[in-house]
Amino acid sequence: MSEISQLSPQPVWQFFDQICSIPHPSKHEEQLAQHIIRFAESEGLDVRRDAVGNVFIKKPATPGMENRKGVVLQAHIDMVPQKNEDTAHDFTRDPIQPYIDGEWVTAKGTTLGADNGMGMATCLAVLAAKDIEHGPLEVLLTIDEEAGMTGAFGLEAGWLEGDILLNTDSEQEGEVYMGCAGGVDGAITLNIAREAAPDDHAGVKLVIKGLKGGHSGCDIHTGRGNANKLLGRFLYAHAEELGLRLNHFNGGTLRNAIPREAFALASLPAANVDKLNTLFAHYQSILTAELGKVETNLNLFVEPVTLTADVMTTSAQQRLLAVLNACPNGVIRMSDDIEGVVETSLNVGVITTEADQVTILCLVRSLIDSGRSNVEGMLKAVAELAGATCEFSGAYPGWKPDADSEVMHLFRETYESIYGKKPNIMVIHAGLECGLFKEPYPTMDMISFGPTIKFPHSPDEKVNIETVGLFWEQMVAILKNIPVKA
Repeated sequence: MSEISQLSPQPVWQFFDQICSIPHPSKHEEQLAQHIIRFAESEGLDVRRDAVGNVFIKKPATPGMENRKGVVLQAHIDMVPQKNEDTAHDFTRDPIQPYIDGEWVTAKGTTLGADNGMGMATCLAVLAAKDIEHGPLEVLLTIDEEAGMTGAFGLEAGWLEGDILLNTDSEQEGEVYMGCAGGVDGAITLNIAREAAPDDHAGVKLVIKGLKGGHSGCDIHTGRGNANKLLGRFLYAHAEELGLRLNHFNGGTLRNAIPREAFALASLPAANVDKLNTLFAHYQSILTAELGKVETNLNLFVEPVTLTADVMTTSAQQRLLAVLNACPNGVIRMSDDIEGVVETSLNVGVITTEADQVTILCLVRSLIDSGRSNVEGMLKAVAELAGATCEFSGAYPGWKPDADSEVMHLFRETYESIYGKKPNIMVIHAGLECGLFKEPYPTMDMISFGPTIKFPHSPDEKVNIETVGLFWEQMVAILKNIPVKA
């Protein structure tokens, strides 16, 4: 056990410490799922799995609470695997290394997995508790939330019996969420031709790194730089005058994380290398002036490398750089209905280069279907102008707000009775699974809440220790006060 297992509330932190010790990135959750199943069986609880791999655990009501409405506690098993370039870590094999940093818990060089490991730990702590009052209780732990919501998409009617669902995947204590954005993945594919690199060229690698990155929903409005867009901007402006020829362009690792790093392998006339260094250094000063208050560790540099055998043809390179520079990114529109909330956004998340094509993966988010369709049209138009293709997949619905729901009233009253103040009722610009749960369970009453987590989906991820205790206090109080079933 690590030092975090001694934090309070200890049951929650002990479970979270166990979760950190077992690798569970998206698509590789089975080891942790089996650990949870063994725990449930050891507690004598009913545990099942569905066809896609979601885990269901059922706990009877405590004596005298059998007539309360049934509650489903929900979290997702997987975590986002992001690490710093200088960190040696295999997310499929190596444990996360959490540590206490003042008022926070964070991890050494990687994402912490508090999103949604802290919610999952709280669900397991409720299952293990012998002194918490609650009615009929179920826990739903879904798979692959971060990389496609496979578990939520696969959830079928008939598996859950509860009337109320408490989603634990929110990231600001004092806020309770009643709605979320829907989204869709977009993939622009540009076919490229190649030719031999000129003999008089020198090989170079252009690097942008040190950006904060973060969650492409929760952090999209913060003004953080997108490494893919920033490197594309420089190349579009200066490749022609430098005689620079691209071999490949790679950036970002997840379509739902703001890219922190991007790299371009290229060649250019040896006589122009000094000019490239000068222009790239000047570009850093421009970006520092534009983004320096947000991106405090921005780092741009050029490395000499072995000259590549081939480069993209001039036509292919021009089309690629035009797409990168023209592609919209970031906040597209703020909501007119909910002050301070992003309505529609786009994240140019991942760029990969293969021998004959470049693929640009994007994630569109919107609170309204028409907003999502509008951005889909933008992406498709940009692709068509460049002679590329654009395909969309994995569309998921938003979660329509209902401020007058019974469980929302219960949360507000409970929160105010504990702390003497009202919680903020919010809609989140991120893809919570609640929108998908509404399809097989249309009458289920839902809210989402959680402790304060900063910088999810990045190696800077951290969770505030005090708010974990507040989250636990709220969970216990809500379960005790669930209304009687009619």
